[in-house]
Amino acid sequence: MEGNLILLFCVMLPFAGALVSYVIGRKNKIWRDYFADGVVVLEFILFLLLFISYGKMGEQQFIWRDFCGMGLQLTLDGFRVLYGLIAAFMWMMTTVFSKEYLKSYRNRNRYYMFVLLTLGATVGVFLSADLYTTFIFFEIMSFTSYVWVAHDETKEAMRAAGTYLAIAVIGGLVMLMGIFLLYDTLGTLRIDQLRLAAIACSAPGKLFPAGLCLLFGFGAKAGVFPLHIWLPKAHPVAPAPASALLSGILTKAGVFGILILSCQLFWHNGVWGTLILTLGVITMLLGALLALFSVNIKRTLACSSLSQIGFIMVGIGMIGLLGDENILAIRGSLLHMVNHSLIKLVLFMAAGVIYMNLHRLDLNEIRGFGRNKPLFHLIFLAGAFGIGGVPAFNGYISKTLLHESIVEYRELLAEGALQPLFFGAGNMAVIEWIFLISGGLTVAYMTKLYGCVFVEKNADAAKQERYDAMRKTYMNPVSAAALTVSALVILLLGALPSLTMDKLADLGQGFLEFERESEQVAYFSAGNLKGAMISLLIGAAVYVLIVRTYMMRAETETDAAIIELSGKRRREYCNRLSEKLDLENLLYRPLLLKILPFLGAVVCRIGDSLVDSIVVLLRKTIYKDSPLPHELTEGTPVTHMAGSSLDHISYWIRSFLAALPKTAAQKEKAKRRRMENGMPERPVYRKWFEHKFAALHAAVSQYNSVITRSMSFGLFLFCVGFLATIVYLLMYYH
Repeated sequence: MEGNLILLFCVMLPFAGALVSYVIGRKNKIWRDYFADGVVVLEFILFLLLFISYGKMGEQQFIWRDFCGMGLQLTLDGFRVLYGLIAAFMWMMTTVFSKEYLKSYRNRNRYYMFVLLTLGATVGVFLSADLYTTFIFFEIMSFTSYVWVAHDETKEAMRAAGTYLAIAVIGGLVMLMGIFLLYDTLGTLRIDQLRLAAIACSAPGKLFPAGLCLLFGFGAKAGVFPLHIWLPKAHPVAPAPASALLSGILTKAGVFGILILSCQLFWHNGVWGTLILTLGVITMLLGALLALFSVNIKRTLACSSLSQIGFIMVGIGMIGLLGDENILAIRGSLLHMVNHSLIKLVLFMAAGVIYMNLHRLDLNEIRGFGRNKPLFHLIFLAGAFGIGGVPAFNGYISKTLLHESIVEYRELLAEGALQPLFFGAGNMAVIEWIFLISGGLTVAYMTKLYGCVFVEKNADAAKQERYDAMRKTYMNPVSAAALTVSALVILLLGALPSLTMDKLADLGQGFLEFERESEQVAYFSAGNLKGAMISLLIGAAVYVLIVRTYMMRAETETDAAIIELSGKRRREYCNRLSEKLDLENLLYRPLLLKILPFLGAVVCRIGDSLVDSIVVLLRKTIYKDSPLPHELTEGTPVTHMAGSSLDHISYWIRSFLAALPKTAAQKEKAKRRRMENGMPERPVYRKWFEHKFAALHAAVSQYNSVITRSMSFGLFLFCVGFLATIVYLLMYYH
């Protein structure tokens, strides 16, 4: 081992803490909770110290050369220390919040153990210095986080966990193939060497197959279309603190890998940038539409995460297209990663507060819960304004940078400063409007959640009265502190972007291969505010014209008593999106479980029949079959000799008996008996005994084969040998 051991300690502390916490939890659950809190607080303090001292220490390395053959390599730079700090902060807040949230859950000991194991794996991913180390921790992270999704062990949870694990395993296998191809092409997996190795590569055509395989693996974890299907399924069934980490951090581990590919392996590659931009646009718009249709608060937030990953992918695509002019895209992508992580921490914990009080997630059931709860109201608004891109909140800053990168590229194409590859200036104008519309849809579905929880009253007056009575007991001071601190971070970053977000972007942009200082951006200028205002207006229009009309319906007849008391028919939220359009059930499960196995069986049957046909043809033509001399039709030489001898003896006896003198009556009786039995008039030689002996030999051989292959027979022989040894020893010593 060589290098800074603190990096290894940051990775191994959660792993060791997970095992110790499980042992403690078997004896005392209260001390287990305190110990888990202590581990995540210590991890946060470590990264906070590394963050503060990074300016003096600079980059740090750690290498364990003999680990798993190719070695374990960790490094610490500006981006890694930043995201390590964010991960540690989110784990600290969610673990502290979990104590109250999980009080009615079972299997809490298992939950805490896998929370800490996933923390260690996630830190390992972000600190990895080569793709081999990234892959190791990536796969550990996938399997340990699977337990979060399956935690409730309900039918829905197990199905969602199965989908999550299938995507993770398939993505991991494809990623491993990409690593093989990349190492064979470049001869290195060191992340900081990929760019120069790719430039010097003599066969650049081999890089794209490797890159596509790696993109498949990283995109599966990030939730990029069309590998997004696990996101809307996993978040609603996982505990809310786990959902915050799945959305806020684990998806960023996938984005981290996509950044490596885009900023190292395919630096300034327009084809790659176009591919990432296309995937980003589809993911961004699709996620926003799915969130708008959803009537489950956690599913809405999960689809929102899908959309925000699309925003980040758009920024990464613009990095490749803009070339040396990509500073806005670089800083926008980096800051939107940070902002989305922190915003989803607040929003999913807020959804957790609702669930731990009501054990409901349907908007019609939780309607009116947030009324008369001012602190909870402000916390939710901070997250909603942040993700909606409202000025003075953190999401506005990063979305403005991403939007301006699209505008800049469109203008450069229009001026002729850059040559269009696939998308011309007109196409980029369409993409810009999709960006703004997706931002507007974000505003619409967050307004839908806010209005449902905090403005409207529940249709059942008794329920609303019970919700109002919870205004002082809906969360304890520790949970309130966790949510309040997380919300204040959002406010701080958005209100002071030059002092906070610009500094964070400066710290992390070196990892994205941009070392020059950026120009000061006037975030609140009229031009930058214009894009945000357009999205806000689109969101307001969508909410009024679509959400409040098309996505709501009159209450059903089962609510007749409530309607009679209130004197009017109220409206409830409904999902207008058909379940038949579920991509998993519509395409993936039939494809993987029915169509591909059927096609594989057909191909194998054709191949098997083809080989058999060729063999038969050869045996009938070139290699003509001929019987071997003295070849037996059945049995062995021993059964042949014994059987044929008895057959000859039997023939002689029957012939002798037939030749004995008989009276006329006896001859007539024997003739009649032979005719009735279908026997010839004279004895005929037949291989009766030879056939019986051959069949008996075949049966005995089959039984012997079955017996000798059985475990019972092996154990029997062992016992016989063991007893014989004991008898011998007793006789010898006697």
